[in-house]
Amino acid sequence: MNALNDECERNIEWLPVSGFQLRKAGVQFDAVRVDGDAGRRLADLMEELVGGEPGPVVAEANGRRGVYFFVPPGSTAHRCWPREVTILNASRNRVSYVPVPALEGRTWPLSWRYPPTAPDRFVHTLILISAVESLLYSGRDR
Repeated sequence: MNALNDECERNIEWLPVSGFQLRKAGVQFDAVRVDGDAGRRLADLMEELVGGEPGPVVAEANGRRGVYFFVPPGSTAHRCWPREVTILNASRNRVSYVPVPALEGRTWPLSWRYPPTAPDRFVHTLILISAVESLLYSGRDR
C-alpha cells in the first residue's frame, strides 16, 4: 500500500481496510446512485464539469452496474431528483446503506472510479443535480 492510501485510510474512518462494507448513509455521507451506462456517463460529465476529480465515486461491475456519488451528509434531502436517481440517506423512518470498497485489494464487484482524497471532500451536490438533469433530459422533452 502506498503512503497516500495509508494516510487517506487513517483520516477517513468510513473506509474499510479490506474488501468492502456497507455503511449507513446520512452519518458521514449521503449517496446518489445512477445505474448502468447513464451512471458512467454522469461520472465522466462530473469530471469534465469540475476540471478533474469530482469527489468520491464508486462503480459496481455487476447487477444494476450502479455508480455511487458520495455527497455531504444531509445534502440530498429536500431536493428534487429525477426518478432515474436513487437517493441513499437517512431520514425519519428511512435507513439506507451504501457499499464502500477499500482503496486497494479485492473489492470486486466494487471499485473506486474516483477515490476519496480527504475526510471532508465530497461530490458537490448542486453540480451533481445539474449534471443529472442535463444528462437525463438532453434531447428529451421535459
